[in-house]
Amino acid sequence: MTKTFLILSFAFFHLVINGQTVRRPVAALYTGLGAYSLTHADIFSFTNNQATLAQIKNASAGVYGERRFLLEELSLYQLAVAVPTGSGNFGLKAGYYGFSDYNETQIGLAYARKLGQKVDVGVQFNYNGIRISSYGNASAVNFEIGTVLHLTDRLHAGVHAYNPVGGKFGKNTDEKLASVYSFGFGYEASEKFFVSAEIEKEENQSVNINAGMQYKFLPQLMARGGIATHTSMLYAGVGLYLKNFRLDVTASYHPQLGVTPGLLLLYNLPLAPKGEK
Repeated sequence: MTKTFLILSFAFFHLVINGQTVRRPVAALYTGLGAYSLTHADIFSFTNNQATLAQIKNASAGVYGERRFLLEELSLYQLAVAVPTGSGNFGLKAGYYGFSDYNETQIGLAYARKLGQKVDVGVQFNYNGIRISSYGNASAVNFEIGTVLHLTDRLHAGVHAYNPVGGKFGKNTDEKLASVYSFGFGYEASEKFFVSAEIEKEENQSVNINAGMQYKFLPQLMARGGIATHTSMLYAGVGLYLKNFRLDVTASYHPQLGVTPGLLLLYNLPLAPKGEK
């Protein structure tokens, strides 16, 4: 009982501080690092900027899970799916955060397409839910929109807006979804090395800078690392390529709250040979 009370208190406290439910990973830029890249983008990149979905060339799926600060009750799980079509690319994102007595869920449908060779645009509509044991449920609908500009073959930039028009959980509550705006860019020094930075402003919060890099040591092995300045959060991970799969082991470190381990699994459906459908 005492542990449950502490977990619920932490969840409510965290909710009030952020003003935003349906969590992102502690190291949000780790999963979305390839948003401003062509060579290093993957299925989870569109969770950071939906426009990146336009560059996905084959059907893909991925799952991510983390045990926030080593507490099972603060675990987060995410699913991402992408399906390319001749009329643009479609994506599905689903998330779950919390435990049986308090949890947050989200399901989002995304669409993106190319506008010529230099511009990609994307949009996503989300259904968000909160459930608190003995108190009931609440839900809200919102959207997010983004664009990516391919300034050169190696330099890419973009903007993203999450929940630009606001929204509350039900008519009888003051709890609302925060608005978040970001500007990011990425530079592909080579097919092996990539750096990215993002300036993010969340409603009622100070400006945050996410910075990260990725280096592919071997065709089967790569590493990522970076920092989020708002919380002085450090993150790193190693990815192993196994045919059409990629498995990442990740870790984040918060100076006061400690370590958050995570696991990421991606699958890319092989492209059909030319001439086949």
